Amino acid sequence: MDRHPQRHRRADPAAGAPAPEPASTAPTAPTASVAPAGDAFARLRDEIAADRANAAYTAMGWRPLVFGSAGSRVLLISQAPGRKAQASGIPFDDASGARLLGWLGVGRAEFDDPARFAIVPMDFYYPGKGTSGDLPPRPGVAEAWHPRILPLLRPRLTVLIGAHAQRLHLGAARGATLTETVHAWRDHAPGIVPIVHPSPLNVGWLRRNPWFEDELVPDLRARVATALAEDADHLSID
Repeated sequence: MDRHPQRHRRADPAAGAPAPEPASTAPTAPTASVAPAGDAFARLRDEIAADRANAAYTAMGWRPLVFGSAGSRVLLISQAPGRKAQASGIPFDDASGARLLGWLGVGRAEFDDPARFAIVPMDFYYPGKGTSGDLPPRPGVAEAWHPRILPLLRPRLTVLIGAHAQRLHLGAARGATLTETVHAWRDHAPGIVPIVHPSPLNVGWLRRNPWFEDELVPDLRARVATALAEDADHLSID
């Protein structure tokens, strides 16, 4: 059995082209019974691809980038795929991913293993280029689909990457700014760690906030290592 469904490189039918204009129709998650965990993510990807709000992406040959399994130990809720990741079909297959793997303290093979990591972005497709970096995730996508996806998972640790994920999943528990939210990461222990997006565009933020790499990253690595440990059910990540 392929342990890495859909995580294979393939040609980008629109390499270098901007993302299609999102459909005006709001995304809708069809009501369905939860499938057995082994097939659930594959079925959900098919449902997402068939959603009429994603018709333009599906017509281009793009697949929704959402991966995981019932056994995934670390859940990453991220922003949206970048252009390179969309082209390859591999989440965080770019400079942001290289930095993220360093922060997590894992190698590519571990990261790509759905038995270890689940990756559930706020939007499942590359949203296109904005005036400064990529466009934000389309509104309503995560609200429609996360309630279908997250019950399939039983993560030991959840990492919220960026303000969009933190706004939805922390709600009133987040700070007034991303910096405040991330700086208070200990308040969400032991099961949640909010972090800044690893984009190269955030190098300035990292320089202004040295505590992130000096204090938060070592703590994050320790929590990830504990969550991935075979006997993690008997360990504490307090």
